[in-house]
Amino acid sequence: MASFPPRVNEKEIVRSRTIGELLAPAAPFDKKCGRENWTVAFAPDGSYFAWSQGHRTVKLVPWSQSLKNFLLHGTKNVINSSSLRLPRQNSDGQKNKPREHIIDCGDIVWSLAFGSSVPEKQSRCVNIEWHRFKFGQDQLLLATGLNNGRIKIWDVYTGKLLLNLVDHTEVVRDLTFAPDGSLILVSASRDKTLRVWDLKDDGNMMKVLRGHQNWVYSCAFSPDSSMLCSVGASKAVVAAILV
Repeated sequence: MASFPPRVNEKEIVRSRTIGELLAPAAPFDKKCGRENWTVAFAPDGSYFAWSQGHRTVKLVPWSQSLKNFLLHGTKNVINSSSLRLPRQNSDGQKNKPREHIIDCGDIVWSLAFGSSVPEKQSRCVNIEWHRFKFGQDQLLLATGLNNGRIKIWDVYTGKLLLNLVDHTEVVRDLTFAPDGSLILVSASRDKTLRVWDLKDDGNMMKVLRGHQNWVYSCAFSPDSSMLCSVGASKAVVAAILV
């Protein structure tokens, strides 16, 4: 039987409380929603909360507004996120005001990750002037890992699809951005590999890591972005130094 160490007060753990509940809508006939919710993520600045609502859709909710609704209506109220809509994007093109999105990713969504750019972190690609995308300081991206092995990169503020990364042959189980703002993305897949992508180089794949003998479930960067660790079905942790 599992037990807590002596320094942990079990009564304090019990005192944690639910502040609200976000519900996916009932499944329509096209079965885009209402299935299992596989993954959730917060934006680095806390502006958005995202979760896979089911079969192929992702809900992006302005988190501060949701939290205010939870506190306003009390802990016993079940809050349906469809009622938490903010005004749509302004006609003058303002992109930095959080607003609600529903993104149809085209396939089952297994993994989510937010990424934001830091201007001084330049791409490793020499021919930077040939890039289709130039990510600004206020850019906030959402990466979605799909059942078909694809990774789609979205502009959070507009809901626009920016990149479609195609190389994995199985489910993309996990995604993580380097915390240094370089927009280096790592994906973990059931095809037993991890792949390193440079989004500032139009999403070009930098490396393929093949240390796992079975499915790769999860991956994480060290705080200084120099090391990547991953775990999989083989019950082993694999570490790699990214140079």
